[in-house]
Amino acid sequence: MRKIVVYIVCSILLCLSSVPAVTGQTKSLPVAKLVPSEKFLFNSFVDCNMATVWIKDTFRIFPGKYGEDPLWGEAHELKYADGLTVDEVFLKPSGAFTEPVMPANADRGEAGLHGAVWFETLYKDARDASGNTLYALYHNENYPSTLPYNPATGKGYIDEKWPEGLKGPETKTAVCRIGIMKSTDAGKSWEDKGIVLEDNQPRLILRPHNTGINFAGGNGDPSAVANGGYLYIFYGEYGYPGVYDSASYNPQLEWAGQCISIARIKLSDLDKPHGKAFRWNGYKFEAQYDSTGKPVKSLQIPLAEGGGPASSATAKYYWGPSVSWNSYLECWVMLMARAEGPSWKGNSIYISFNKNKSLDGVNAQQWSAPQLLISKPGHTVWYPSLQPVNNEESRKQKFTSLHLGRTARLFYKDMHDDKSEYISEYIIEFEK
Repeated sequence: MRKIVVYIVCSILLCLSSVPAVTGQTKSLPVAKLVPSEKFLFNSFVDCNMATVWIKDTFRIFPGKYGEDPLWGEAHELKYADGLTVDEVFLKPSGAFTEPVMPANADRGEAGLHGAVWFETLYKDARDASGNTLYALYHNENYPSTLPYNPATGKGYIDEKWPEGLKGPETKTAVCRIGIMKSTDAGKSWEDKGIVLEDNQPRLILRPHNTGINFAGGNGDPSAVANGGYLYIFYGEYGYPGVYDSASYNPQLEWAGQCISIARIKLSDLDKPHGKAFRWNGYKFEAQYDSTGKPVKSLQIPLAEGGGPASSATAKYYWGPSVSWNSYLECWVMLMARAEGPSWKGNSIYISFNKNKSLDGVNAQQWSAPQLLISKPGHTVWYPSLQPVNNEESRKQKFTSLHLGRTARLFYKDMHDDKSEYISEYIIEFEK
């Protein structure tokens, strides 16, 4: 018990300490104060950002995974639940969740949805007065067996020198992509609109250099916010910044092109998104959806501090961003996990701020250096998100994981002692 009390006090002291100013900005940064709360255990499967939305006066959540997966098997865990209050929904038993009608996986070589998907962010179309039109940004994973290489299109993957998968040397790791689905009935059924961000075969990092036991490459673990007519997509970049060649492979070059990156797509293009998203190229959002962009520099861990490429089994890097607008702070807040070993393993959650209301141009890149928010030695902690607390302000303002106020509930995936839980143990109180 003493160790737990000391840990909580130390965590709060860490969060109350001052932090450096945002790059390119002079104002001091907000403070996030952790307030211990009774353990809040979520009862359904979560392995991604928790997407939440209000449909009129009903709060709705979409955790889980759906689709074909040769490593883990067919999945039907992407489900939704709703209620009149935030806590009512988060405390529902697993049997109270409903599987939506999802598009079927297409046959090999055919156009359509391939691999498994996880809903990471929901955007409610402001043009629909009924509030029933939703767009879901999804994380998508494929393998050479589910998306074989097509020389005519250059899409898909070649089953040669493939890196080791999560179940051991005889299994393969996945490649991640990011896509969009649409619902016109408030999330009860979905139509796939296609892939918006991906890395193709030439950028995959293969044997013998890829030993990270995570991805062969690609873009994934996204979070997205609407701002100024665009959907800004924050995502993990796992590909090589150029053409991978085992003879000329450079780990420092790989590191330089990886970490959390940003792309954007016009809200008016969400119905036909293919080829419409553009990555940050270091100057503007002009790099193509399947080309090489530039990550957020302030979110990269320097090589001298243990940072390195995602394909390494020992390098450190930030991943799994969760971004929200905070109307009390009047700034953007990003939570992220930090990998410190193979398979994304790490025991800490970090926080960063961006005080530019508009994310246009270089503003989107101006994030503060990540500060430690919580550390749980001996645990693997990832997929952090901020969710509304159960009060009148949350209901009145329709707060979600994308828009919050002074107080929010911190959730994360916590794996320890053969347990895998999606939990909240803290409320966060922000101070200007």
